[in-house]
This record gives sequence, C-alpha cells and structure tokens, in this order.
Amino acid sequence: MNTILVGAQWGDEGKGKIIDVLCEEADIVVRTQGGDNAGHTVEIGSEKYVLRLVPSGILRPKKQCVIANGVVIDPLSLVDEIEGLQKRNITIKGKLWISETAHLVLPYHRRIDEQRELRKGDGKIGTTKRGIGPAYGDKAARTGLRMIDLVQPKVFSQKLRARIDENNAILTSLGGEPLDFAEVEKSYLAAGAILRPYVINTVPWLHDQIQKKKRILFEGAQGTFLDLDFGTYPYVTSSNTTSGGAVTGSGVPPHRMDRVMGVVKAYTTRVGEGPLPSQNEELSDMLHAMGREFGARTRRPRRCGWFDSVATRCAQMINGIDELAVTNLDGLDTIKTIPICIAYECRGKRLKYVPNDAAELAECRPIYKNFKGWLTPTGDVRKFSKLPKEAQIYLKAIAELTGAKLRIISVGAGRDQTFKV
Repeated sequence: MNTILVGAQWGDEGKGKIIDVLCEEADIVVRTQGGDNAGHTVEIGSEKYVLRLVPSGILRPKKQCVIANGVVIDPLSLVDEIEGLQKRNITIKGKLWISETAHLVLPYHRRIDEQRELRKGDGKIGTTKRGIGPAYGDKAARTGLRMIDLVQPKVFSQKLRARIDENNAILTSLGGEPLDFAEVEKSYLAAGAILRPYVINTVPWLHDQIQKKKRILFEGAQGTFLDLDFGTYPYVTSSNTTSGGAVTGSGVPPHRMDRVMGVVKAYTTRVGEGPLPSQNEELSDMLHAMGREFGARTRRPRRCGWFDSVATRCAQMINGIDELAVTNLDGLDTIKTIPICIAYECRGKRLKYVPNDAAELAECRPIYKNFKGWLTPTGDVRKFSKLPKEAQIYLKAIAELTGAKLRIISVGAGRDQTFKV
C-alpha cells in the first residue's frame, strides 16, 4: 500500500514519529516538498534524531529514502545532516537518493528572505529566514538552480555568477550585504562533490520500484493550513503541503496512491504569525512548562490551543484523509475539562468551515463542546482498550468530527509509545 502522510493542522503534528512507525510496513520513504526550515523528531530509546531534509526512514535498516523533486535543498545543510547521521552510525550510502531536478536554496535566498521579513515590521509572516520562499519564487520564475546544475561544476559556476550578480543588486536595494561569488562557489561546489553519488533521476527509479511492488510512504513538511493554496494565506509556507503536493513533488501519479493518513495533535499548535482561533494562553503556558511545544528546527515556542475540528474537517476534505493518527494525547493527562472547537462564530454567523480570508479568520471565535478529562497518566499505555474511558471518548470524538477513521495513537515521544488502534 502506497501511503501519503500529511499534517492536518498547522504543522508540528508529530509526523516524524508516525512516519517512523509506518516505516515498518513500507520499503521506501519519499520526502516530497519543503526545505530545511522544518524538522521531524524521532526518539529511539535514549537517542533523539532531528531530521531536516533526509526522510525519517533513514533510521531504519533496509529502507530506501528519496528526496524528491518538490523539495528545495540547501546543499550545505544537507551535507551537514548526512555527516551528522554518519557520525551516529546511520548508514547513508545505498539508502538515500536525491532528485536531480530538486531546486537549490542558495545564500542570496536566505539574505533576501531575512531582509524582506525585517522590512515588514509588524506585518511579518513569521518566516524562519532560511530562504525557502525565495527559492520557490525562483523556481516559479524559472531562474532557479537545481541539483543537476550543482553536480556539473562548469555549468553551476556559470549560472551561479549570473544569479549572484542579479541578486546582489536586489540585496543592496533592500539594505543587505552583497555576496562574494568566489566564496559561495567554493563552498557549494565542495558540497556538490559530496552529494554527487546520491543524485539521480528519481522519477523512473520510483516507477521501477512500483513495478516491483515496493511499498512507498510519502512524507512532507509542515501542515495543511500552511499550504500555499489552501492555508491561512499569507501566513503560509511556499509549497503545497497537502496530499496533492505528494503527486507533483514526486512524479508518482494519483492513481498509484492507495491511502492518505492525516496526523493531528490531541490539541492544536502553530509557530509564527497568523490566526489561530482556538489559541489558549493557559494551555500554552502549561505545555511550555512541561518542556513541550518548541520547534524541532528553530526552538521557537509554539502557540497552543484546544483541538479545532473545524480546521481538521477542512483538512480531511482537501487531502482526502482516510485514516487519522493522533499524537501528544499525554499532554492533556492533567486537564479536568477539555474543550473541542466544533464551529466558529464570526460577524454574527456560525461557521463550520475555515474562512479563506486571514483577516476574517482572525475575527472568528471558537464554539466549544466540553469533554471530561481522564486525570491519569497515559504514557505507559500500549493499547487503545487500556486507555482511560474518557480518553477513548475524546479520541473517538476527534475522529468523528474530522471524518476519518482512527488508526494510530501516540502517548509520548518514544518509538514504543505509539500504537495502532
């Protein structure tokens, strides 16, 4: 079964741990979009791994991993990640393949990203300033450089010089410092030499694996409401984080996909700016005090709120979510009454959908249905039937309100704390 795994909220849903579990029944893991601005965290025993570009399947033996064409790659960051994994005795050679048509994130992308965000002042969107948006912008403008360029030194140097000349003019106009061509060329060609053995045309490779009946798991970064088309624009990322992005980001057609699994937290979080109707400061303070809800890549504190079923219903429609994985259930273990947002009130109307206008969404007020808390630790539970009755009722409500079948529950960060229903 070929599976697309998507975040059904604003990202940071715990996709890394779910991917790690689903890897048991997959042969290949494909990363289909995003850049190194988001991380997947996987804990195995006492070891903690934060993956930025390399698919989570790399942590399991005999699994093949692909960084596909929809991803934007900072070669220096990827080399650093690969070398960091190798130092921890994770095998990379023969297990990782990189699409030759994946676009590059270059230093001018990061500097332009930073300057644009600084100039917005109070109107900032909360970008990580890692150059992801400008890199996708160059891709759309047909001026981007790709992995296929990087592994051809003469071609890369020629194209890089032209792009640095143009972008230095942009940087100067924005008040930033221009880049030194020789310095950038040297460091990126060195990274290209290290990455060259991994770079292939991944589309025929993937289709060959499909012919061999290999099972493929497609993973992305961020979540549905950070999608460029369907998210809370402009407070979004620069790629398609929804299930459609797995198709265009890999070259595997829709009729080869067998199911879509959505990942949600038992509550709601988001990083950066933008509306979050069910945001609750008391819940945020409690989770932060527990050492939870800080960005895996950026360490920024996440904004936290109660579970928003209005959002997850929309995510189910957009992605075609068949099955649901619920993470961080244990984060609610000490709460007596747990609200779920079942609708919005906005401008005198009751809404059961997420408005497309971010300004309108910011005016929405949550309408809650309260559920009784279980007030007992769940971190040691390994079966759904062993969860407290109140927790079972809460989880069934999340699935019913979302419109998907409950499939996986996670009650902690460890690999062994995630189980199937």
